[in-house]
Amino acid sequence: MRGNMNIKRAKTEIKNTLQAYRKKKEDGSYVIPAVRQRPMLLIGPPGIGKTAIMEQVAAECKVGLVAYTITHHTRQSAVGLPFIEKKYYGGKQYAVTEYTMSEIIASVYECIEETGVQEGILFIDEINCVSETLAPTMLQFLQCKTFGNERVPEGWLIVAAGNPAEYNRSVREFDIVTLDRVKYIELEADYDVWKEYAYRQRIHGAVISYLDIRREDFYSIHQNVDGKQFVTARGWEDLSEFLYVCEELEIPVDEDVVRQYIAHKKIAKNFAAYLELYRKYQTDYNINSILAGDYAGFAVGRLKNASFDERYSVLSLLVDQLSEEFRTTWMEDSILTKLYEILKMAKELLTQDKDYDAFLNLQDTLQKQEELRCKRVRKPEEQKAMYMALQHFSALCQEVKLSGNSDPDAAFKILKGRFGEMTVQQEQQVSAAGKMLDYCFCFLEETFGEGQELVIFLTELSLNYYCMEYISQYGNKAYEKYNQELLFQNRKNNLLREIDQLVMAEPKIEL
Repeated sequence: MRGNMNIKRAKTEIKNTLQAYRKKKEDGSYVIPAVRQRPMLLIGPPGIGKTAIMEQVAAECKVGLVAYTITHHTRQSAVGLPFIEKKYYGGKQYAVTEYTMSEIIASVYECIEETGVQEGILFIDEINCVSETLAPTMLQFLQCKTFGNERVPEGWLIVAAGNPAEYNRSVREFDIVTLDRVKYIELEADYDVWKEYAYRQRIHGAVISYLDIRREDFYSIHQNVDGKQFVTARGWEDLSEFLYVCEELEIPVDEDVVRQYIAHKKIAKNFAAYLELYRKYQTDYNINSILAGDYAGFAVGRLKNASFDERYSVLSLLVDQLSEEFRTTWMEDSILTKLYEILKMAKELLTQDKDYDAFLNLQDTLQKQEELRCKRVRKPEEQKAMYMALQHFSALCQEVKLSGNSDPDAAFKILKGRFGEMTVQQEQQVSAAGKMLDYCFCFLEETFGEGQELVIFLTELSLNYYCMEYISQYGNKAYEKYNQELLFQNRKNNLLREIDQLVMAEPKIEL
């Protein structure tokens, strides 16, 4: 019917559609009138990340978001409750049935009131899995953008999502009349796209490296004699979260535990076995020592002669540890940036306005403002950075109070001194992360020279969001050196292959 898209491309389509629908004329009306603004209908496998991209789009486009899983609702909550209204027609009074406002439409208006943002996304999930009583309502919603008597406000993009029939017995097929009124997108699972997301979301290194080696295990749903066997992106992400906590609590994770998340007997068994090896390699090769530049010669020799899976696992362990260090550096940078903005406000209150009381109340004022900004769908990383910055500022204010000195200039001197100490600590963190990367390159060059392992390592670093954020901000001579050399070598090899192909293709002249 239509070509498939991965979730990354679908996200771009949603952002482009939102941008096009929000464009206005000089008189303030929309260039594309509401009647021509088609809802978007995403049909794809479960656990692929449909809800996650809605949150990302809303945050990046700075619009509101109201999300509902429609299967959790009744006809009354979607349409509203009936009530009797008296009306006059032709001089006679009649009792007419009308409906209260739909809970869903009411939520849109509440979002507008709470955030002050007039435009947004109304996301309805599992739209094709509704009950028989709700099915006509959903068709009306897609065709007319209404729930009951109430219309979705202008400026709100409707995005609906559902699963294909093979994944859910409750799926209802849409008719041509409905499909002709929506922007229809078929989604497919794409490991490479998910991997970019996985690095950003801190998915466990064992999950990423296992799937790199066995890509076919990323997403699988089929039926056999053992019943329905399936594994989804959501399953891998939930398992990752559980693995991190189990490691902290020193709780063992075996095949039985893995199968609680990966409902595929063979894949669960293979991953459990790989997880055991992954942890063994972490100990055997002493990954922390490699990143500290204090690795033993036997590690070089063993890895050089190891199987590909073992070499790849060790590379993944190194990337995972580096990623955590870069993520920490990135977050501390974000916190300090937010704290610096807060301290600029504090400086104005203390050194210009000489308002010590307003300074003491600044933390509460900013906390209330931040709660409102979070309702405007601020990115989770920004929310966390601001939360931590406010915590730091609260501690600094407490220190000023305990000093017993209410002189504004003296109070700001304390703040400035503590911020300077935090900046020095961050500079040390940045330096430590850079040294880890340098030591890692030294180890890999000693082990493999400029072989394919170094190419793989550089590729993984380039895919890692936090790594590239670090390198773009602080640079790294080792990364730049190896990246340029390997890119040059790759270009040279490609040219040689092209020349060989031309020579082979040239017609031979017989004398």
